[in-house]
Amino acid sequence: MTVLDSELILHEAVAFDIMKISAYLQASLGQKLTAYIAGVNDPKMVGRWAVGRVQPRATTNLRLREAYKATRMLVEAYDATTAKAWWVGTNTRLDDHSPAGVLRNAQDPEAARFVAPAARAFAGGPA
Repeated sequence: MTVLDSELILHEAVAFDIMKISAYLQASLGQKLTAYIAGVNDPKMVGRWAVGRVQPRATTNLRLREAYKATRMLVEAYDATTAKAWWVGTNTRLDDHSPAGVLRNAQDPEAARFVAPAARAFAGGPA
């Protein structure tokens, strides 16, 4: 992954509306994993966000945008199957926690800030 690719993905994560981000995550990771990462118990909420029926709360919005960054980097470098495996596996850059668990428990940008760099490093870009 090049720096240019990484910058484009970061731009998309900010510029895209949450419907587009939710739809991408739903297609790439599935509803269950996306819901888990977002911190909600009902996987059907992901589909509701993706079609604009419901807007996620601010903390959930943050988690979705951070998940988008990491997932886009991984799918670009590998594929959706590898991205799913990365999300649920332990990660030494995240103190041996799974990226999904770290993001699910993130309450603010500071707590979420290590997930995208961990994905970038795994995808072969600069951490």
